[in-house]
Amino acid sequence: MDYHNPAQCLGLLQNLPTDNTLERFSVLADIVAVLLSTRPLPEQHLEVLETARPLIDKTRAKLPGLDGNELLPPDGQHNELLLKVIKLWRDLSHSYALIAALDAETETLKDQRALLAQRRTYYAGKIVSEYYRAHRALPAGVWKQAHECFIAAEQEDIYSIRGSDTLNAVWKAQSAQEAYITILLLDLANAFGRSGQEWTWICRWAERFAPYCTLSTNIEGCKPMTYGLDLTADHGLRPLGLLHKDSNPRYFDCNKLASQIQSVFAQFKQGVSPSSLGLGEDCGVEPSARLLLSLYRPWGLASAGRRFPRRGSTGVVELCADWLTIGFHIQGKLFEQPRNSNQRSMTSSLGYTHDELALHAFGERAAGVETELTRNGKRNFDYQHLEAERLGLICEQWELIDQSVGGFRLQQRPHSERLSHHQLVGLHPNDGEYFLLGQVSWLMFRGDGLLETGIHVLPGLPRVIAARQRTESDDLREPYSQAFMIEASDVLQIAASLILPEGWYKTNGIVEIFDAGLERRLKMTQLLLKGPNFEQIGFMELMEPT
Repeated sequence: MDYHNPAQCLGLLQNLPTDNTLERFSVLADIVAVLLSTRPLPEQHLEVLETARPLIDKTRAKLPGLDGNELLPPDGQHNELLLKVIKLWRDLSHSYALIAALDAETETLKDQRALLAQRRTYYAGKIVSEYYRAHRALPAGVWKQAHECFIAAEQEDIYSIRGSDTLNAVWKAQSAQEAYITILLLDLANAFGRSGQEWTWICRWAERFAPYCTLSTNIEGCKPMTYGLDLTADHGLRPLGLLHKDSNPRYFDCNKLASQIQSVFAQFKQGVSPSSLGLGEDCGVEPSARLLLSLYRPWGLASAGRRFPRRGSTGVVELCADWLTIGFHIQGKLFEQPRNSNQRSMTSSLGYTHDELALHAFGERAAGVETELTRNGKRNFDYQHLEAERLGLICEQWELIDQSVGGFRLQQRPHSERLSHHQLVGLHPNDGEYFLLGQVSWLMFRGDGLLETGIHVLPGLPRVIAARQRTESDDLREPYSQAFMIEASDVLQIAASLILPEGWYKTNGIVEIFDAGLERRLKMTQLLLKGPNFEQIGFMELMEPT
């Protein structure tokens, strides 16, 4: 097929292969690339691209391995396909810029100038979104390309003129400025902490809410932590206080967006569905409200969301994500059923039950282990490491990049254990006295293959307890499972909470725990935090059996 001929390309677009997504994508990408290199007449070139746009959009959505639910390392099996997709977006952005440049003399497409500017900016944004979906750091130059698109539209004074766009789910039209603000909103959305489904919603919502934001050159009276933009820099929005005034920064005004988000919450309470509000047919009320709430500060208040400043640090942090391994390192021994209770065969991710591990590693020495694990009233971590290696319940070593009161930023070249978003982990800083609980906030692969992660530390000191869900019959009680208790702290201003396996929480549900030799009944009152392998639950004590 001769992709150099626009007429033949249009014919081919009507008869694309439908049974092979990869082949379909390859044909579409080749058409765009060849036309970009051969420079056909602007109006013919534009016709082909506009015909191809919805086909490209549908095909991209079906590509295997690029749904955003798993991290894509630079050396992973889907990396080559990811780079081909990014090249397609770059070719499209350059193609619309080329059409505008070639038409500057003849002005045949004068009435399409705003549309060309929007398309150019839109596809520069798709590059940003694609890297974020894959949980990959943006390479140098990506932001500068986006800035150049907006600057070009500004210089022609067409940045605010909308062009028709059927790919825009809500407005069916978009201006270059709205396409650019969409990119800025995506950058504020904690992309590396989102699942594939969440990111799909966020991309749609960024387009939905972009018209309520503007960029202004007037920064007088703006607070230092208010977001601004330096169009000469290779990054997105930053607090104005960190930008050089010589760069003539822009103020990111989203006051109207804050009101819009508040309006959505109000309508949720009135029973209005997310689809009626332009959020999407696939959006439920609870997940939509939860996700939108997490976006309110960066999108609605346009201010830096970090509560505690980070400081550069060095050292090593030990980290593990296996449930039994976390318990072992918190208490220095394997979880065991309380005496006179039914035995439970809890299994670690290694495939062994805790009883099998204890018998294999300790034998008759189990009682002596606790003595070795504490010396002079303090945890003997050296001995604990030996026992962890014997059991196969080891922690991985992560390099500490920086830290704040609320958590750590770590890096390593990935080994055996895989992390997932919002997962519960156990961690021990090399200068710390205690083993702590944390939650994975975000994950990102750098271009050199190093994996970075942000860990939010759960406030309070955890300890291992035995817990079981209360059954209808007292004679058929479940055996105990390992769980964790975090005590209340006036200093940290936290109430006591339970860390239970995922799926245990029930409104007003009862859980029995065995702690410090005593059995207690607790009523679940609130789901505080949730991840793929845990639930943090508030509770109240029941004084009498129910």
